[in-house]
This record gives sequence, C-alpha cells and structure tokens, in this order.
Amino acid sequence: MTRTKTDQDTLQAITREMLAEAGPGKSIAPTDVARRAGGNPTETAKWRPLLRNVGRAAAMLQDSGELQALRKGKPVDIREAKGVLRYALPSGHAMPSTSEETEA
Repeated sequence: MTRTKTDQDTLQAITREMLAEAGPGKSIAPTDVARRAGGNPTETAKWRPLLRNVGRAAAMLQDSGELQALRKGKPVDIREAKGVLRYALPSGHAMPSTSEETEA
C-alpha cells in the first residue's frame, strides 16, 4: 500500500521537484502534484482531497519567490486568483543544481 504524502514540507518538495523536471518556461498543474503525492494517480479518492493542501504549499513557495502561479498564462497572486491555475518557475529563476549535474 502506498502512503500519501500530505505535510506542507513534503508537498513543497514535490512541487519543487516537478517544477525542476518541467524546466523554465513550462508549467505544471496542481492536480499533477496531488496525484504524485497521493500515491496512486488513478485513484481520485486518494489525491483529490490533497488539492487544498497543494494550494497552500504552492502559496508558501510563491511567497518565497520559488513559484509563479499562472491564470491563462499570466502571473497572479495565488491567494486571490479564481479558476484554473498552473504553477511555473518564476522568470529568471535559477535552477538549483542536482548531484547528477555536478558529477557530469
């Protein structure tokens, strides 16, 4: 059985990881973060309840300048925006190096 990962630190780490995987100029959906944190992406009942916590974790990342929330491709304040949002790296955000990159 796969455990869900719901604490804020874990959700922030998953969001950072997915943003790094997507890379500059690309965005991810909050549902994708919830699916990864929820264990089984095909079981909606496991990941859907995580969406509110994913949003809270993303808001904290936005506050620290690590994430940009987008609505229709335009930056928005995650706490004020309504509707479908996507998350992206902020413009000019330097990607942290990974151990794989430093070994290469």
